[in-house]
Amino acid sequence: MASSFLQDLLTLKGASKMAPRLDFSDWWAKDARKGTPVVVKMENPNYSVVEIQGPDSAFRPVEKSRGKNAKQVTWVLLLKAHRAVGCLTWFATVFWSLLGAIKKRLSFTHPLGSERLGRDRWLFTAIKLFLALSLLILAFEIVAYFRGWHYFESPSLHIPTSTLEIQSLLHLVYVGWLGLRADYIAPPIKALSKFCIVLFLIQSVDRLILCLGCFWIKYKKIKPRFDEEPFRNDDAEGCGYVYPMVLVQIPMCNEREVYEQSISAVCQLDWPKDRILVQVLDDSNDESIQLLIKAEVAKWSQKGVNIIYRHRLVRTGYKAGNLKSAMSCDYVEAYEFVAIFDADFQPNPDFLKLTVPHFKDNPELGLVQARWTFVNKDENLLTRLQNINLCFHFEVEQQVSGVFLNFFGFNGTAGVWRIKALEESGGWLERTTVEDMDIAVRAHLHGWKFIYLNDVKVLCEVPESYEAYKKQQHRWHSGPMQLFRLCLGAILTSKIAIWKKANLILLFFLLRKLILPFYSFTLFCIILPLTMFVPEAELPVWVICYIPVFMSFLNLLPSPKSFPFIVPYLLFENTMSVTKFNAMVSGLFQLGSSYEWIVTKKAGRSSESDLLSITEKESPNKRSQLLRGVSDSELLELNQLEEQKQAVAKKPVKKINKIYHKELALAFLLLTAAVRSLLAAQGVHFYFLMFQGVTFLLVGLDLIGEQMS
Repeated sequence: MASSFLQDLLTLKGASKMAPRLDFSDWWAKDARKGTPVVVKMENPNYSVVEIQGPDSAFRPVEKSRGKNAKQVTWVLLLKAHRAVGCLTWFATVFWSLLGAIKKRLSFTHPLGSERLGRDRWLFTAIKLFLALSLLILAFEIVAYFRGWHYFESPSLHIPTSTLEIQSLLHLVYVGWLGLRADYIAPPIKALSKFCIVLFLIQSVDRLILCLGCFWIKYKKIKPRFDEEPFRNDDAEGCGYVYPMVLVQIPMCNEREVYEQSISAVCQLDWPKDRILVQVLDDSNDESIQLLIKAEVAKWSQKGVNIIYRHRLVRTGYKAGNLKSAMSCDYVEAYEFVAIFDADFQPNPDFLKLTVPHFKDNPELGLVQARWTFVNKDENLLTRLQNINLCFHFEVEQQVSGVFLNFFGFNGTAGVWRIKALEESGGWLERTTVEDMDIAVRAHLHGWKFIYLNDVKVLCEVPESYEAYKKQQHRWHSGPMQLFRLCLGAILTSKIAIWKKANLILLFFLLRKLILPFYSFTLFCIILPLTMFVPEAELPVWVICYIPVFMSFLNLLPSPKSFPFIVPYLLFENTMSVTKFNAMVSGLFQLGSSYEWIVTKKAGRSSESDLLSITEKESPNKRSQLLRGVSDSELLELNQLEEQKQAVAKKPVKKINKIYHKELALAFLLLTAAVRSLLAAQGVHFYFLMFQGVTFLLVGLDLIGEQMS
């Protein structure tokens, strides 16, 4: 009977090999098989017991479990240990390198190289108090954690209320802290965080709309245009072209590094020499720099360029006072337009022929603004991150505002003004540190229109050191708040349309100049660390991760080559929010630093074409021809200036390391909050706080960008 049963089994197995199987049971898991198990017991002891769990279980191949011997297990453990040691070694190397850089920076810090803290030390004091309180709470939480009081891990856990459950006096204090935290501290933090999140979303929507407007401009190929021959006049004598009179101004102050290349570029503008006048407005208080600039002006004057040198005896009002003084000259009345270039700007020879024609047959046009491009954008990480911000500002913000609103903030340089528009708007005023934005707002209130030319580019520099960049950003964010206080009444009482008033107040000033630095600093530098110690007010992941990454992605669209820097850009922008917030508050409440004006330090970078054409040294024959008409006294002075210039060039430049207290205090605060987040196992929050804290540490120790001399 047993042998016949086995023969039947073999017959069925052979048939199964010949006929196709239509059973789909292999598609499901093995545990999902159904059927009644059948046990067949053989009388012959040579056969073993067979257990059948399904109709085809007898025909499935038997899975052989491959056992692992001790040698294989040892190799696996050794491989895992090698990987772990490699990871730990990498972290240790990075940490040791960071400690070495910090030690070196602290060792070589100049006694006067630390950040100056004046009347605006209120923010630094608040951050220090916040840091001290956070360290105290962290120590308390760690003690509670190791004693087993894990009530902060989940809000649903039971918190002891009866005296029988209280283990000690410290436990009682901790339970009291939990109640205080949940009932009194968490509600205001939640309210403030919701308010900041709403502002964050509004600003994100504004950024998205600007990007959509830029895409529409690109899709429709919208750009300002003018006639091919705008100055042609058949009634004119000679060539038949009548060019308007253009005044070109170069305001500068102690610009030793860039004065020569700027004057050289402006003096080579392609415009009739009898229809242009170059004013070099030197506010330098260093006599050696004054002599150098005078020599450069004399050199170009000998070449036939209509150029003059002006120096004020009473240097008040900074750049606005300098420009106001220059416009008060009697000969300015003969000129129709004025082009302004800061000392580090190098316009192309065709700049005037690409900008001035837009004014013809357009009497309402008051300003034509060109775009900036940066000769040192790839110099270091700091310049790359600045290039991202400025590319978005020019490509998106100013282009969209120019096309759809005919208004944007004047950038202070690389623009051409109609002199009549300046005079009707009140001229240059010395009441703020953003005289360019001031004149733009007043001209807009008087009905003048602006044009932005994204295709006309002017070379310039961005700050290469964090110190210079920080001072520049402080001026750029405190000045608008000063101006907002001063011109709010004029905006409300002006005769422009209501929607233009709303755009000025709500978008131009409040949203982009006040709300942005407020929520950026408050949400990511204050509320986020607070939520680590008050888990009841935890921020959602999309606020600290998804939306910021998406906004950073939009910011990088105008500069696609910068996409590898999206994470450093996000972290650095949050770091700069401290400076911007401090500047915004200083300007809004008229604190001392809001009136501070420090000229942005330049390095004197030049493009390859400039090095070949503009800064090329003249041959001795050309120099002798140039100085043929110069008197003996002037020749002696020029030779002395040339010797001084060579001596200065050979003199080594001393670098000074700096320490920034607010950034360092916030670095330790964020790292403390990151340690606290480990107790609650908050992954995304921990990584954000850790990397943001390290970024603040690097910036506070001035480890980003070049050093200042």
